[in-house]
This record gives sequence, structure tokens and C-alpha cells, in this order.
Amino acid sequence: MPKIKAEKKTRIHKEIAKQGIQFNKDFGQHILKNPLIITSMLDKSGLRPTDVALEIGPGTGNMTVKLLDRVKKVLACEIDTRLVAELQKRVQGTPYQAKLQILVGDVLKTELPFFDICVANIPYQISSPLVFKLLLHRPFFRCAVLMFQKEFAQRLVAKPGDKLYCRLSINTQLLARVDMLMKVGKNNFRPPPKVESSVVRIEPRNPPPPINFVEWDGLTRIAFVRKNKTLSAAFKHATTMAALEKNYRVHCSLHNKEIPEDFDIKQKVHEILTSCEADQMRARTMDIDDFMKLLHAFNAEGIHFA
Repeated sequence: MPKIKAEKKTRIHKEIAKQGIQFNKDFGQHILKNPLIITSMLDKSGLRPTDVALEIGPGTGNMTVKLLDRVKKVLACEIDTRLVAELQKRVQGTPYQAKLQILVGDVLKTELPFFDICVANIPYQISSPLVFKLLLHRPFFRCAVLMFQKEFAQRLVAKPGDKLYCRLSINTQLLARVDMLMKVGKNNFRPPPKVESSVVRIEPRNPPPPINFVEWDGLTRIAFVRKNKTLSAAFKHATTMAALEKNYRVHCSLHNKEIPEDFDIKQKVHEILTSCEADQMRARTMDIDDFMKLLHAFNAEGIHFA
């Protein structure tokens, strides 16, 4: 009979198993167990001894203790109180204890304090809202090195014309420079997730582009609903037209501008798209400059997306 290899467990995982703590998949708990991947993520984040580092979902603290070695302070945001207790126990009575501040709760609902760097193996189900929470955080942080589901990471870095290019791609790249750093196989986690993973570096643009992000998001939302359709077709939906007309009337009211009796929002939108030579363009091939030009053209005519 072939030998069955015994499952290897780190001391920390043995301790947790002993206490009957099961990792909670509802919280996306897949603990990164490979120390080489952790070290590589920290190396690529450009940590400085004076930095305050944010870690989201520290779990059993495998990355946390290595972070504590390299920076002045670590803010660890953890939703699971069982793992909070384990993390506290792990640093208790060590020089690390004074350098670690644990924020207990859901990171999406937590008001984050100042930090220089974010390094994290995040719960994959909060990837999108977390990216934008970080990018809209003030004051600016220097960079974030984050572990994502492989396909999500590919969407973040996708370029116009790529199959995975989408609203997430252009909205992220408007606010940040995004680079793919490495692929990470599922066997580097405990328990292994069902998907492959990738590490991405996100560096916020500072200063940010001179644009109202809510307006920008409203425009890209319309354009990418059917990214293969022309913009002329994308803007023809009745609900889209109704929302734009409502916004236009509010704008005119605020600026004491008279609206002609024969005003037609469809005609107005068509004229703007044609004047920009954008009516036959498709979102899947448009870059940031194309959308920037289009948004300015709509706004100049009093049409807003928020």
C-alpha cells in the first residue's frame, strides 16, 4: 500500500485546532501559511521602519509578526473575535505587544486611522468595496500590496480591449497605478480556497485626478452595462434617459436656466455623443482619456450623472 503523507501543521495551527477553532469560510478565512509568500509580499511593499502598516484579516498572525519586525506600528483589522484573542495571545509578553493595535470589526464599516502601507491577504468577498474604500481614504497612503482572487486581480490590471476589461479596471486605474506582482497557488492556504490567487500592488495617484468620482462612476456604470455595445445604444435605455433628464432639470433650476418647451433629452445626449465622435465608440476599447473627454462634454452641457 502507498504511504499516506501526514498533513503538516504549523505550531500555531495545532494550537488553534486544539482549542476547537474552525476557520470560518463566511468570513473568507483562508490563512496564508507559506512564509516565503509572506516575506515576498512584505519585500515588494517597500516597508520603512517608521511606517504605520494596516493589515486586514490578520487571522492567526503569520504575516502580522513579520510586519511587526519591520515597522513602527501595525493596525490589524479583524472581524472574528476568536482570532483576535489568538493574535493577542501570540504577542503577549513580547516586544511586539506595544506595537500592535487591533481594530475589532468589519473593515468596511470601520473608520480607518492614518496608515502608510497596507499589506493583506484579504477576504475575497469584500475585494471590490475594500479597494474603493482604500482608494478614497484620506490622508493618502503610499501603497497597498494585496492578495486577491486571480480573476479579480486580472480585472484590476486589464487594459482597453482586453477580455476582462471592465468598470472595475477603469475606475481603479483612474485613482491608482496597479501592477500584478505574482501568482499564488491554492495550496499555499489553509484551508485551500477553490480558486487561484494573485498579489497586486496598488499605488494611489497623489494628487488625485481633478474629477468628481461620483460623476465618473455614474458615467462608466452606464457605458459598461453592455460594454460591447456602442455608447449610442448604451444611452438609449428609458431609465437612463429619465435619470439624466431629472439631473438636467435640477441643474437648470439651481442655475436659473430656462428649459425650452420642446426640450428632448434623447436629442441632447445624441448631440453630445456625436460632437465628441463617441456615439460609435464601445466601452471595452475606451481608455481614461476617452471617458474624461466625454464626461467634460456632458457636464459642459449641464448633464450630470450624480
